Amino acid sequence: MNSYRSKKSLGQHFLTDTNIATKIVASLYAKDVNAVVEIGPGRGILTKDLVKNSRYDTYLVEIDGALVEQLSQSFPELKHRILHSDFLKLDIYGSFKGPIAIIGNFPYYISSQIFFKILENRDKVVEVVGMVQKEVAERIKTGPGSKTYGILSVLLQAYYHVEYLFTVNEKVFDPPPKVKSAVIRLTRNKIETLDCDETLFFRLVKTGFNQRRKILRNSLRSILLNLRLDHELMLRRPEELSVGQFVELTRLVKGMLQTKK
Repeated sequence: MNSYRSKKSLGQHFLTDTNIATKIVASLYAKDVNAVVEIGPGRGILTKDLVKNSRYDTYLVEIDGALVEQLSQSFPELKHRILHSDFLKLDIYGSFKGPIAIIGNFPYYISSQIFFKILENRDKVVEVVGMVQKEVAERIKTGPGSKTYGILSVLLQAYYHVEYLFTVNEKVFDPPPKVKSAVIRLTRNKIETLDCDETLFFRLVKTGFNQRRKILRNSLRSILLNLRLDHELMLRRPEELSVGQFVELTRLVKGMLQTKK
């Protein structure tokens, strides 16, 4: 497996430190799940520890055909649970029965897209342990008032309890990335649905942060349709609002739009 050369086009940086791999897998609670889905298993350094646990079925999702073949040889017991697929295009509800956990060393260039995919399937994905670029991990964990607080911070914290677990040095990868990595854990909270129009909530958060230097009354004009909402939340910038305040704002905007009709 170690003779395989990484592909820059797929953002491949293979973890080589088995102690860190064991620590990552040990960070996964995997309680009451039918399956653990590993995204981008690569050479299988996490997989070796995952398959030791009989409490759940381990599935591998790998986009690289050459690695799929090697993983099939290294883990014959997973023969029917190695999916040669792009995780971003995978039908999660159709592929797995019951609740699942997700684990992996996420490719940096699609890590945000992976989290948006998880959000789309939040009723299915109850836990995530992922290694991402350190800055992304910090952004997801941070709260209101920070310059790094953004779309993923709000949306993930709305549905998951977020924990920054530990930092990983770039020297334990082959090839080494130019940045440090970090492992985070997301655990689904007890909020099944937000107390607002969730579609509008997502839209307000994304629209607001796409023009984060503006106060919300100005950045949300495309949604407000020239209606004037005189509320103190509208006079603040998006990074100043907590998840709860975004929920409150969503209810206010929804009520205003319904009144217009």
